[in-house]
Amino acid sequence: QVQLQESGPGLVKPSQTLSLTCTVSGDSITTNNYYWSWIRQPPGKGLEWMGAMTTSGSAYYSPSLKSRTSISRDTSKNQITLQLTSVTPDDTAVYYCTTDDAWGQGTQVTVSS
Repeated sequence: QVQLQESGPGLVKPSQTLSLTCTVSGDSITTNNYYWSWIRQPPGKGLEWMGAMTTSGSAYYSPSLKSRTSISRDTSKNQITLQLTSVTPDDTAVYYCTTDDAWGQGTQVTVSS
């Protein structure tokens, strides 16, 4: 059974770059044709898909976030990383790492000076 665990800073200052890591266990990020996605939920709002990486290493991004988002992976550590540049308070949210049939528990990120 695949398990996902997000990690990263809980507080980021405006204009900085947010970096989050998803550590995957129970399966390899390079097999099974999964999409490894990042999804976030701002307070009081719905879920927003940010982007995804395929098992072959191709990355896809939400058009609204594409200019600020980068998804990469470390196959030796079985990790997927999200970077979001030039953050503002509007990027405050719970960030989730997900795959076809599993979600991480989410990590709260607050953007504030």
